[in-house]
Amino acid sequence: MLKTFIERPVLSTVISILITILGILGLMSLPIEQYPEIAPPTVQVNATYTGANAETVLNSVVTPLEEEINGVEGMTYMTSSAANDGSAKISVYFELGVDPDIAAVNVQNRVSRATSKLPQAVVQTGVTTLKSQTSALMFFALYSKNKQFDETYIQNYAKINLVPKLQRVKGVGQVNVFGAKDYSMRIWIDPEKMATYGVLPKDIQNALQEQNVEAAPGKFGENAEGVYEYVIKYKGRLSVIEDYENIVIKSTGNGNFLHLKDVATVELGGFNYGTKNIAMGQEGVAVGVFQTSGSNAQDIITEVMSILEQTKPDFPKGVDYVIPYNTKTFLDASISKVISTLVEAFILVFIVVFLFLQDFRSTLIPAIAVPVAIIGTFFFLQLFGFSINMLTLFAMILAIGIVVDDAIVVVEAVHAKLDEGAKSGKEATLSAMSEISGAIVSITLVMSAVFIPVSFLSGPSGVFYQQFAITLAISILISAVNALTLSPALCALFLKPHKDSDHHKKNLKDRFFLAFNTGFNKMNEKYTGSLRFLVRKRWVTGIALLVFCGITYFLFQTTPSGFIPNEDRGIIMADLTLPPGTTLEKTQKAVDELDSILASMDIVEARMSVVGFSLLNNVNGGSYAFTVIKLKDWAYRKEANQQVDAVVGELFGRTAHFKDARALFFTPPSVQGFGTADGFEFKIQDKGDDDWATVSKVSNEFLGELMKRPEIQYAMTNFNPNFPQYQMDINVERAKDAGVSISDIFNTMQGYYGGLYTTDFNKFGKQYRVMIQAKPSDRATEESINNIYVRNANNQQVAISQFIDFKRIYGPEAVARFNMLKAVNVNGKAKPGYSSGDAIKAIQEVAAQHLPQSYTYEFSGMTREEILAGTQAAGVFLLSLIFVYFLLSAQYESYLVPLSVLLSLPVGIAGAIGFVKLAGLENNIYFQVALIMLIGLLAKNAILIVEFAIQRRRHGMDLMQAAIEGAKARLRPILMTSLAFIFGLLPLALASGVGAVGNRSIGMGAVGGMLIGTIFGVFVIPVLFVIFQSLQERISGKPFEEKQSDDVILLNEEYEE
Repeated sequence: MLKTFIERPVLSTVISILITILGILGLMSLPIEQYPEIAPPTVQVNATYTGANAETVLNSVVTPLEEEINGVEGMTYMTSSAANDGSAKISVYFELGVDPDIAAVNVQNRVSRATSKLPQAVVQTGVTTLKSQTSALMFFALYSKNKQFDETYIQNYAKINLVPKLQRVKGVGQVNVFGAKDYSMRIWIDPEKMATYGVLPKDIQNALQEQNVEAAPGKFGENAEGVYEYVIKYKGRLSVIEDYENIVIKSTGNGNFLHLKDVATVELGGFNYGTKNIAMGQEGVAVGVFQTSGSNAQDIITEVMSILEQTKPDFPKGVDYVIPYNTKTFLDASISKVISTLVEAFILVFIVVFLFLQDFRSTLIPAIAVPVAIIGTFFFLQLFGFSINMLTLFAMILAIGIVVDDAIVVVEAVHAKLDEGAKSGKEATLSAMSEISGAIVSITLVMSAVFIPVSFLSGPSGVFYQQFAITLAISILISAVNALTLSPALCALFLKPHKDSDHHKKNLKDRFFLAFNTGFNKMNEKYTGSLRFLVRKRWVTGIALLVFCGITYFLFQTTPSGFIPNEDRGIIMADLTLPPGTTLEKTQKAVDELDSILASMDIVEARMSVVGFSLLNNVNGGSYAFTVIKLKDWAYRKEANQQVDAVVGELFGRTAHFKDARALFFTPPSVQGFGTADGFEFKIQDKGDDDWATVSKVSNEFLGELMKRPEIQYAMTNFNPNFPQYQMDINVERAKDAGVSISDIFNTMQGYYGGLYTTDFNKFGKQYRVMIQAKPSDRATEESINNIYVRNANNQQVAISQFIDFKRIYGPEAVARFNMLKAVNVNGKAKPGYSSGDAIKAIQEVAAQHLPQSYTYEFSGMTREEILAGTQAAGVFLLSLIFVYFLLSAQYESYLVPLSVLLSLPVGIAGAIGFVKLAGLENNIYFQVALIMLIGLLAKNAILIVEFAIQRRRHGMDLMQAAIEGAKARLRPILMTSLAFIFGLLPLALASGVGAVGNRSIGMGAVGGMLIGTIFGVFVIPVLFVIFQSLQERISGKPFEEKQSDDVILLNEEYEE
């Protein structure tokens, strides 16, 4: 079969050309993203109970919804929150792989079952169910540069003209306009006029519901004998202010009527006044775009940016937009960096190959074979449903150094036959391939077997391992096909019998290569002498291996552990918290001060703020605000003090003087869909029935103990039960005695203070709400209650204050639950020098010592995944070793000889973890995937020596001599392939700028492991072979006949595999 490919080079090249064409087609159709889909599918449920406080919303809205939603198919956990603005939010997280559409339908069905248990006001407003990730894909803001338009106008312009287009973009789950200042027909009722005319809010509500309706009167002449029929049309919902002002509330007699304008002011205003948006220092509107699970982030952002640019000419004069945050910027820069690294690796690899092969024709063969394997991989990535992402690209960089090895083995073997006197390249290739084809297949199987356990992993870490490992395995398999088809055909065509170089004039290149070969031969002789000593003194190797095992164990114990490293994305988030009860206006002053600081910093490119909302805890409130800060491109931030961590430190320093305001600066998480901030995240849960004040006290005491740990930079929560509130009590007996309905009291209070949603109106092609409420000045203090009246059974006006008592209390602005238990959300970060793994361990230890028995805690977001990934990493590593061991056992027909391969691995592993620790990096998922790949590579080097030694031993050579000869013969190809791999990864290991942490994590681990594993492994492997082969022979006997003479020993078959 192999002879066919050598004799028919056109067939061989056609196979490779087809593989390349298919790879290009796959490349053109593959989506581009930073990471594969590893964020869990999420469904969000939102509801509003206008006028209700947080605890009321929790008890009457969140609890019944959660009770129905809990346990929905595929669910992993559920979080919820309720705030004093009446908002209720529930996020349901599902197992990775669950269809988000099915998940949304299942949740919606559960929500429908809970509808009958919800307050009527909530049902009227509506409960929405959305499939959307919890973290934003991008933020953009529209703002008025000349201050001509206010925030309400800009926000509604965006919602009318821009948001509908964005919602239609494929993959967009939610377009969140912060502030909810949708147009609303505001009916500002006057308490004094209302009392004068004896009108209650419910009277206005009834009048609106009666006169502001869409009606269907029918038709004249339908089904009649007449010629025509006429549709009867009613004017329907009102949309003009004057029409609302003229709504009749009641008749006052004598043909006179009381109109709405007599007791209220009507204006087209905003539905919500609880937030303010600021962009680039001007009033505007902030918009967050969220993707659905499984959608392509790159495509979404590209389409959104295109829509913004297309609609910009139609913006009102003076209105502009800014994009302070989008994940595409970092992705584009990262992909560009990795592609340049790929090219650099390719060049460096072939410089090393040329140095060893010393012939352009020979170097050209792997130079042709490697692109075929790399490009062809894209076709199979498309078949597997993968994408072009950081993991698949990293795998391809590593693959360059691996797949070049197969081509080198072929070229070296053919050169050996030419040195032995083969008369043509074709003859040498046929002879060489008959000897090495088995070794190529076995090494390929071993390299692929390393990655088999990865396919059984689940969760985000499983996706990480699979994308990396399967990409690498595909490249290796294509490389093996090339080594058995294309490379032999090219060798037969390109390589010629060697000429005697002693009789022609040597140029500079010839003299350099002569010196190189002379030096290498001397080194090889010294290497052989060292092996003879080590083979005789085997205890030295045993002690060395024990030392390496001890070093490996120590380094793994002391090297910080992590999951997905956080990179400099050029984005900083700020969360501002002011004292409980702080007004929106005062909070805005703190935001303005921060904005002035940011405007003065040259390194800041764009900024956007939302006052009245906490991004970190996803709750509304006047004492909260958040800011998104975009730094200039990485090309302009090359100095150490311009990196994102340094800028965060500077901002902490420049805001330390803020009075009352606490500013927390953080960077976005590594992966979208896992929370809002980097660092760790967990929930403190109350398993009992403590009040929120007690829950807060326990949580703060726990955080106080946690902050004493050296691993923790900060651990904080925004939960505060000390917001000033009034407890309202109704004297039911007094009300009943006066003939006043309790429901009228509630309705009147809501009408004046909370706001009554009555009917809707249509304008600009959209539907908006009509709201009844007292003007802010008429509900500013507790004394304003004295101006409010209610009607008794005798139709008399009585002061509502005589039935209501107020008590000054304190309570939370927002409350939360996690898996149906009261919860306090905690965010934090490990101190520099410590990893997230160290922080997790500290949290677990402090919780065990200081958290009461009636309380527990659960990690969430990325922290939860990191813990789950940690339990899988060791198992994957062990399974990979087991697969390699059994495959080698089958190959060598021995359970002992494979140990000479496996026991050499600690040397390389020590080098890998040692380099990572010296570089100040973490034992993260990038390093771990590199480590699994190293098992295969280091095993391959060992196999090359062991395979050769076994062949010599089977031909009757002395065991020690067979081991030494095997190592001596394979030293050059081992060093060549190892150095090619190492130099190919140097751009990764020495990376800086965008994506540097991930690049260095995988590069340093692989370079360190291969360098140390090769340098020490070539000494350790022959000794281990002697030890275990001698044990095998004691059990099963020698692998040859004793009478066999030495003259049959094929010492000249240097490349026999």
